[in-house]
Amino acid sequence: MHDPALPMFVLRAASEVDVTLRGLARNGWTVRQGFALPDSSWDVGSARLVLHGSIADMETANLVVLAAARGAGVVALPATPEIAERLLAELSRIGPVQQVPEVSVPSALNSDQRALLDRLADGDTIAAAAASEHISLRTANRRIAEARALLGVRTTAEAVLAHLRQQNWLG
Repeated sequence: MHDPALPMFVLRAASEVDVTLRGLARNGWTVRQGFALPDSSWDVGSARLVLHGSIADMETANLVVLAAARGAGVVALPATPEIAERLLAELSRIGPVQQVPEVSVPSALNSDQRALLDRLADGDTIAAAAASEHISLRTANRRIAEARALLGVRTTAEAVLAHLRQQNWLG
């Protein structure tokens, strides 16, 4: 039987993969690139192993499905829409598949960080957001850097997207 907590992701962008892998690693999963599993034992679910990588062909897609069937979490980045569709169909037979990054820190941002990210989402520059919040540019940059670290992302744009997803403004 499939563990419903087993992470299975089919994502669209490398930045989404990075965000998801950082979140899984923070939650105690062992992250490994590639989808081939050792032949030692069939069920690898107790290892809390997540395999990840790009999927360029159907042979690799089949390895992803086999790894998930054996109990490994998977984070896949398909090269084509056709491969993505096939992966979603096959993995869905095993359990629920997510198509957006996992952001595991829903309330970790403080109100100052959320306010800045909200202003950036509305199209303000960092300088304009800082002025609107009555703080210095340096303080705004520091708060945004802290928000990026809490959200497990590298860029401010990724932080804004992760924040919007947490607020359920994006799918």
